[in-house]
Amino acid sequence: MRYFPLISLFLLGTCGLLAAAEQSDFVPLFNGQDLTGWVAVNVAPKTFTVKEGLIISTGVPTGTLRTTRMYENFIIELEWRHLKPGGNAGLFVWADPITHVGVPFSRGVEVQVLDGQETPNYTSHGDIFPIWGARMVPKHPHPAGWDRSLPSEKRCKPSPEWNHYRVTCNHGTIALEVNGKEVSGGSMCTPRKGYLCLESEGSECHFRNVRIKELPSTNPEPAEVAAMDVGFQSYYSGLDLSGWKATDKHLGHWQPTDWKLAYDGKCDAADPNLWTEREFGDFEMICDWRWTAPPVKKRWPQVLPTGLEAIGADGKPVEIEVDDAGDSGIYLRGSSKAQVNMWCRPCGSGEVYGYRTDNSQPAEVRAAVTPKTVADRPIGQWNRFLITMRGDRLSVKLNGQLVIENARLPGVAAKGPIALQHHGDPIEFANIFIRELP
Repeated sequence: MRYFPLISLFLLGTCGLLAAAEQSDFVPLFNGQDLTGWVAVNVAPKTFTVKEGLIISTGVPTGTLRTTRMYENFIIELEWRHLKPGGNAGLFVWADPITHVGVPFSRGVEVQVLDGQETPNYTSHGDIFPIWGARMVPKHPHPAGWDRSLPSEKRCKPSPEWNHYRVTCNHGTIALEVNGKEVSGGSMCTPRKGYLCLESEGSECHFRNVRIKELPSTNPEPAEVAAMDVGFQSYYSGLDLSGWKATDKHLGHWQPTDWKLAYDGKCDAADPNLWTEREFGDFEMICDWRWTAPPVKKRWPQVLPTGLEAIGADGKPVEIEVDDAGDSGIYLRGSSKAQVNMWCRPCGSGEVYGYRTDNSQPAEVRAAVTPKTVADRPIGQWNRFLITMRGDRLSVKLNGQLVIENARLPGVAAKGPIALQHHGDPIEFANIFIRELP
């Protein structure tokens, strides 16, 4: 009997050593002093700041701060608190480096950081769910059939108290411990390798003691890995028109509205277009846009693949009636002629009208700046351009489809600013990212 205390002490000591060893495998993901290792995706520089060992999110605009590198299998721990009741934020795992089309968040799996909002379908105690094309099978069936894991127990403390999350991600499975106990999770996640993000969504939230322990790789397939960061940088702060040549007459018409930039079509400045302060040579640009006016019926010429307008047997231009909600575009390198059009015409968006209708241009130039296909989404839905300029060559993808391929723009400047075009019609822009090419 007298040996039992010794055995107990030995076991306690061994457990303590194992616990210490396990803790020592964690490394800080936040150094407590600055945001080294993190990058703003689509928020203003002052949205996420550091003070007294805390990452402080103002909550505006809506968007994310992400890690500069990807993670596959890991355990991440952090503490969070909302400063006011009802606050909303989140931790994203396995996320893409930039936002999904027409939303301020990336594809990934979200671990909800929410306060005081309870319904039968979502809670403030550690919900987990895939967003914007990611996939996950929830640990427990959702009452409404959603791909969302509701917690088995309500353990979060209300604002402004601190809560502790421990999230284990391994081989496409995810498990969340809230204040020391596992409550929710999922499996068969895709992607299962990607970036980690902290979310800003409308209210002040604090994070601290963010640390991570990486686990051995389980060799994901390429389709299970998020997109790689290739250097796109946001060119819209979500708060103001910093970075753009905006006068007093632009203000109130080109209106920052959180993650969206809304234009009412009524600016009466000498140059109502919104130009970048910077000039760009070779670059790639991502820009989301959608029409906000109700459509009206209009007739527009039918454009042939050659770039010429169709003529009927009666010798008159052939016109097609369409629902039309507006006209806009993106000017390249300071030129209104080198404009990637946004409109509702039969040929589709992406056309470079200034070159297609220039009779002095060679036939191959006019054909190349005519869209190969109509890739526009229905009026009111978000579209995404991926515009590439190298030398005098232009390529345009619209909603993932290549509509302009390596078209030559004779005489285009080697460098110049980019503009969002005024054409008298209301339109919304979002997710404006630019990367300069070597």
